[in-house]
Amino acid sequence: MTDLQRHPAAALDVPALVARARAAAGPDGSLPVGDVVTWDTFPFEPDGLRLRELDDPVVPEPQRSDEDAGTCARCARPDERFAWTDDAWRVSAPDSVSVPSVILDRRAHGDLGDLDDEAAADLGRMIVRVERALAAVPGVGRVHVQRWGDGNGHLHVFFSARPAGMLQLRGLVMPLWTLHLPALPDDEWAAIVASVVARLDAGRT
Repeated sequence: MTDLQRHPAAALDVPALVARARAAAGPDGSLPVGDVVTWDTFPFEPDGLRLRELDDPVVPEPQRSDEDAGTCARCARPDERFAWTDDAWRVSAPDSVSVPSVILDRRAHGDLGDLDDEAAADLGRMIVRVERALAAVPGVGRVHVQRWGDGNGHLHVFFSARPAGMLQLRGLVMPLWTLHLPALPDDEWAAIVASVVARLDAGRT
């Protein structure tokens, strides 16, 4: 008997999850603030901080943008809008960033779960290549790799470089910090992008 046969009814009970959360909420309807506010990396002062009330689940969920290849804006974006491309992948660099950040797009339309084994292996190799190219920039301490998947149906992976020594930006709180830090100077960011592109070019086979 396979694992799938042993657990044919496996499912996430979302209404029960929401009910448990609401039962744990205080009189104002919000959950207690978690231990994350005590972390030395947490970007906000904890005094007076409170969670929003938990909304009802929206089912069915609204469609994400770029679900269909025929109307996908990411597919339609010309190569000139990307910092680096090859036959299967494209890397873009936003115009303004607070920490070095690039985005890896698969050229073919589809999401993460649509990849066959060959494309999945290629994605793994590309993630390592982009991470190494960004990590090689002097002043970079670590590179964070994220794929969120809620807003867009075309696979794209985010790479964000934590500045060396800025330990408050470690881990899951770094995206919050980056929303509030000032943008890098244009010339500094352009030089970093050029360095990443050169390293990706050097890795072509």
